[in-house]
Amino acid sequence: MKTTLIRTILSVLLLTLCYCQSRAQIPVPADTTKNAPAARSEQRQRLHPDSVAQQYDVGNLASAIFHPGRKRDSVSRKSSGIIVIPNVAANPSIGAQIGIKAVAGRKLGKDPNTLLSVAATSASITTKGIIYFYISHNVYTNSNKWNFQGSLVAAKTVTPDFGLGIGKAPAGSETDQILANADRKPRALHGQFYNFREKVYKEVKKNLLVGAGVSFDIRRKLDERNAAGTLTPYNIYSDKYGFERDHYMANGLLFNVQYTTRDNQNRAYKGMYLDAGIRINQEWMGSTRNALQFTADLRKYISLSAYNPEHVIALWNWGSYLISGRVPYLELPGTAKDPGSRSGRGYTIGYFKGENYNYSEIEYRFPILRNKFISGVTFFHLQTADDDAGAKLFQVWQPGGGAGLRVLFNKHTRTNLCLDYAFGKYGAKGFFLGLNEAF
Repeated sequence: MKTTLIRTILSVLLLTLCYCQSRAQIPVPADTTKNAPAARSEQRQRLHPDSVAQQYDVGNLASAIFHPGRKRDSVSRKSSGIIVIPNVAANPSIGAQIGIKAVAGRKLGKDPNTLLSVAATSASITTKGIIYFYISHNVYTNSNKWNFQGSLVAAKTVTPDFGLGIGKAPAGSETDQILANADRKPRALHGQFYNFREKVYKEVKKNLLVGAGVSFDIRRKLDERNAAGTLTPYNIYSDKYGFERDHYMANGLLFNVQYTTRDNQNRAYKGMYLDAGIRINQEWMGSTRNALQFTADLRKYISLSAYNPEHVIALWNWGSYLISGRVPYLELPGTAKDPGSRSGRGYTIGYFKGENYNYSEIEYRFPILRNKFISGVTFFHLQTADDDAGAKLFQVWQPGGGAGLRVLFNKHTRTNLCLDYAFGKYGAKGFFLGLNEAF
């Protein structure tokens, strides 16, 4: 069964890559204005995606309010500086959030093809009692020879739980029915969460990098309140597979291959991104159980207009598949369990989850105002997972989708403030506010 699953995953990835490459080879219409080279040069400069002369962002708005006589910046910068902003967000997983966030972007070295390095830190509190602190970075050295990705998280959490699987009602025992939770009855687990993750990639060929790293995921003082002595999905799974109910660790080694041709990490107009790897949780590293997982993150960006490159079709597929061993219940892959926690808008985090999980999304991005200050998106996604009661991966799919507005926060790093309204099945819906695109 594992061999068949692996072959299916690899086939899906191969077909998707072939599709993406075939779309990328569509020729751009030839320039017919051969008698106006100066005009063409001026137009190309004005319309180049990296040109920010005609764009208007939150910084320009603040300057217009507080320094009305100052000339608008018309030069594309190598660095965005450090931006400190209120960390305000809202979605069904966390409630309403208030805090502070600092973000920065910079190109390292002199090679103009070097990808933008970004870093962020944040401290926040939410109306659901969540206290969250993190530091993250994604750094590319000159000419993209090395890439460093990492994060540090410390949090007091309230994790929503809607059971295991994809919402299919089983025909098995009472425990199978409780574990599957087909009617998606909400529960919550309180606790502490600590994470340290670091991956280092080395370029071995243009756009191709190989990497390795470690990840430590630690949960302490887990408490499913008002559930003492009762059967819940979390208790059933933990008891069945040998995990303590109140604490565990999932610590492992990471080995990845990354291929990227994106023109920008925050908001790409063109190119693709593929990161595939394995995670090996090891008891000698302190992990409660051994486990071997395969993950794949594939993204493709297709600009629909040479005149206005912000018209983009963005495609995303993310999946995680258990090859052997067992993973703790709250660490199972699922809704919004991707590295950026942005998948499955419309559902709370972990709404669907399983030992094997696959997610696909398509998004159309388009400008609204000519100066790019306001733009919009529409999106649709599907997710599937297996469970312990017989439901197989790719057997049942759950849809979701929505639309949103984008406010250009920093034109030099293509950073957007994202405001989305999304919905799904079982009455799931919500408003999602964040910084940078979902993918």
